[in-house]
Amino acid sequence: MIHLPRAFFTASLVASLALAAIMGGIAPVHAAEVRIKDIARIAGVRDNPLTGYGLVFGLAGSGDSIRNRATVQSIANTLRNFGVNVSEADLASRNVAAVIVTARLPAFAEPGQALDVQVASSGDARSLNGGTLMQTPLLGPDGRLYALAQGAVLNGGYLFEGETASVQKNHPTVGRVPSGATVEQASSLRVAGDGRSLSVLLNDADFTNANRVAAAIRAALPSTQVHAEHAGKVVVDYGSAPQNIVAEIARIENIAIDQQRRARVVVNERTGTIVAGGDVRLGEVSISHGSLKVEIRTDYSVSQPNGILVRPGANVGTVVVPQTSIRVGEGEAPLVRVPEGASVGDLVASLRAIRLGTRDVIAVLQSIKAAGALDGELIIQ
Repeated sequence: MIHLPRAFFTASLVASLALAAIMGGIAPVHAAEVRIKDIARIAGVRDNPLTGYGLVFGLAGSGDSIRNRATVQSIANTLRNFGVNVSEADLASRNVAAVIVTARLPAFAEPGQALDVQVASSGDARSLNGGTLMQTPLLGPDGRLYALAQGAVLNGGYLFEGETASVQKNHPTVGRVPSGATVEQASSLRVAGDGRSLSVLLNDADFTNANRVAAAIRAALPSTQVHAEHAGKVVVDYGSAPQNIVAEIARIENIAIDQQRRARVVVNERTGTIVAGGDVRLGEVSISHGSLKVEIRTDYSVSQPNGILVRPGANVGTVVVPQTSIRVGEGEAPLVRVPEGASVGDLVASLRAIRLGTRDVIAVLQSIKAAGALDGELIIQ
């Protein structure tokens, strides 16, 4: 049994630079002063998705094939708009690809504002490298046109193919057009409410933080009626419409509160990443984690009859005989004891000391949570 005192946990934690980078600080922090604008938003102020269907021209033979009838029909329709009448049967070029174009329309966007555009292939194109997006209308959820997109597609990747080999970098069928869209119609969203009140929506609903936001606004704006409607919404009632709503929102956004963070441990089993807040604590627990190794090996030998058989029987012949061997080895399982109030960083440092890998540490954290010794929320991604 290995009994590790508290001093060992602290020394191991300080000495492990890799662990410090993962945990991001172990000092217990129960509250942090932040501005309201960093943890909340005003109701009605949000982005809206824009979507469109377009064509990327100028591809070097890496566009959609003629099997994509929608692409061929789109090319023919585009050419007709320019006065070129051509049959779909005459189109066999792979220099064009059909794409889905997406963008985000910010709140209070005005005509002429430039937006970044994302482009993704909708057919069997192999690469969008070097292509140019033709003028594409971008529609909002209400079906109205809000922006027009056009420009050179950048994807930071490539795909080169030969007869028997190919070379690919990144994801060549997805790209972006920086500042490729121009807003044609102002966003219809405005600050929600009747003009006499504002609603502050917390990004992460929490009763304690909602109460603190309400108290801070009430102290900064004593002439208003402020109450937390629920864990994610605080209502500020002015009684009558303020003369300058922008100035009032700016005052609210810059009010500082002591935010209480949730005790969370986030584990990503696919990448072996562990991220924990400094305020996550453990109850007293003993951990024993061993490894069982089972090796199964099968060899095949040939059984050949000796001598020369003049008249071999029907059941006489060469036989392949499998020979299977099984070996089981169980490694030593050292015992680690964690004192009351230790942090997740202390635990990981001690488990590293007995040479446990990241995925084994994840398994231990899951078992500790099941045992009720983890004072916080364990999120498995």
